[in-house]
Amino acid sequence: MSFTQSFKEEVTRLARKELKSELAALAAKGAQYRRDIAALKRQVTDLERRVAFLEKREKGRLEKSPTPDSNDRQVRYSAAWLKNHRAKTGLSAADYGRLIDVSAQSIYQWEREQTMPRRAQIEKLAAIRGIGAREAQRRLDLLEN
Repeated sequence: MSFTQSFKEEVTRLARKELKSELAALAAKGAQYRRDIAALKRQVTDLERRVAFLEKREKGRLEKSPTPDSNDRQVRYSAAWLKNHRAKTGLSAADYGRLIDVSAQSIYQWEREQTMPRRAQIEKLAAIRGIGAREAQRRLDLLEN
């Protein structure tokens, strides 16, 4: 066997030895990353399940939001109040209408006193009377989901 061939074999052997140790460390890191990813996926699934549960519960709570009893007290309606409240919350007529389940056109007509809301709609207006811009946006987001 010649010197060149022996030298070549020795270099190849050393290179394989170095690669083997490097690849073992890399394989261990890869396995750890896969375990971490699996744990994160489980965590995301759990959090998504919890969020869905809470959204469903909150949606139910909003649907059952306390509306004033017609026997307890008379709920008053004011077109000026409606216009001011919509401006305060920063909502478009369409978004405001979605909060109380009516069309944007109904909101416009109520604000201009061209029509009057029905009793059930007045009660829905009374239910959102105290909410601000953040709460209104949160309720709209829940309605979209």
